[in-house]
Amino acid sequence: MEADASVDMFSKVLENQLLQTTKLVEEHLDSEIQNLDQMDEDELERLKEKRLEALRKAQQQKQEWLSKGHGECREIPSERDFFQEFKKTKKVVCHFYRYSPFRYKILGKHLMILSKKHLETKFLKLNVGKAPFLCERLCIKVIPTPALVKDGKTQNYVVGFTDLRNTDDFPTETLEWRLGCSDILNYSGNLMEPPFQSQKKFGINFTKLEKKTI
Repeated sequence: MEADASVDMFSKVLENQLLQTTKLVEEHLDSEIQNLDQMDEDELERLKEKRLEALRKAQQQKQEWLSKGHGECREIPSERDFFQEFKKTKKVVCHFYRYSPFRYKILGKHLMILSKKHLETKFLKLNVGKAPFLCERLCIKVIPTPALVKDGKTQNYVVGFTDLRNTDDFPTETLEWRLGCSDILNYSGNLMEPPFQSQKKFGINFTKLEKKTI
């Protein structure tokens, strides 16, 4: 009985929250429509030009990112190339891997998906066998490990699958959220609400991710 009462209470709270959110969205739309109705032709033309200019800038930025190697999870041949890549872009995810653990394929699949979705971030991969100095310098001991680099400095790491629910079948959204927590890509969701039911279930403290810098 107590369990049923708790479920009913939770359902009512959720329903009220949805109603409040819907009301706020409707009020915002009504306000936008009212503002448009009050504009004259010159104001509407200026608004149109402003939006077209924003679209042009966005397209130019997209082409610039693509010209710098964004939009794919690209293999780099050596650790020397690792340093060169960061001179050309602000946000970089570099997947340190080796062929033997099968998990590199799992992580690689998700990183490839995210590389096409988040053009603002450059995605790379580097075989640890070709980067012994770099792995020692970055203290990379668990494979696979993506290093998250911002403004030329390593900000954080995703060490193995510990931050990804400790499971091999995590969805791409979980990795996307984890990278968003480190501000290495533009995450559109709520960082305080991970895309899975319970953080505590997996024994991971996602709200206090330590930053490791070099």
